[in-house]
Amino acid sequence: MRAPSSEGYRATRAVIEEHGLSTVCQEAGCPNVGECWSQGHATMMIMGETCTRACSFCNVATGRPDALDPFEPAKVADAVAKLGLEHVVVTSVDRDDLADGGAEHIAQTIRAIRRKRPEATIEVLTPDFLRKDGALDLVVEARPDVFNHNLETVPGLYPEVRPGARYFHSLRLLQQVKEQDPSMFTKSGIMVGMGETRIQVHQVMDDMRAADVDFLTIGQYLQPTKKHYPVREYITPDAFEAYETAAYAKGFSMVSASPLTRSSYHAGDDFRRLRAARLASNG
Repeated sequence: MRAPSSEGYRATRAVIEEHGLSTVCQEAGCPNVGECWSQGHATMMIMGETCTRACSFCNVATGRPDALDPFEPAKVADAVAKLGLEHVVVTSVDRDDLADGGAEHIAQTIRAIRRKRPEATIEVLTPDFLRKDGALDLVVEARPDVFNHNLETVPGLYPEVRPGARYFHSLRLLQQVKEQDPSMFTKSGIMVGMGETRIQVHQVMDDMRAADVDFLTIGQYLQPTKKHYPVREYITPDAFEAYETAAYAKGFSMVSASPLTRSSYHAGDDFRRLRAARLASNG
């Protein structure tokens, strides 16, 4: 990927800095930041820059977070309007310190964007709300267009890669979204190259389809620093293509599988294709 240097990149960065916002593009060290920001696409990361989890793959800082900024939903909405976004992706750190895991703050952000830029579609990439009863309801009731929660890896690697999470809880979270609102699109993703087997990846696909997940992303894991979980394998383009073919055969409505695929990479384009496909299937 090219180093970010375009006028579009600088303009997007200026809007983010003007509103005092964080983005997962910066905090997670995404390789696509130059391309996305040059087009004015930035993934907002709310509820601070410090996560209460310590996942071994993630570059976001771990520790004790600051109090929530009550003005943040409005700031995000203003930035979305200024950037003229047609599809907004909002993610967050895990906030295990909050009674609802930050669910109401996410819902407030969705509502603020709706008021400021009603023509935009909204995708949220949420925490798992582990042991936060009722938290999921708050987000679903705010009616994002896409509810995304990443499983991240195969269940056998959770103790090493995602020790604070539970695979079947995350899977159940996605299933509950569909139970509460069958019309809402659901999305999840995994990283490969962490030591998983092809059979394990296919099992995760089957688990997702059993939970009625619509959209799957599969990308190459890249080690942020030497202190993070190591890359075990670089997956070939042919292997990604095979995963994509298999995922469509299993019934996913939309699949993005490539070395540089990330949850929010080309998310707007993918959502529009997904929505068009559903409309076509419904006649």
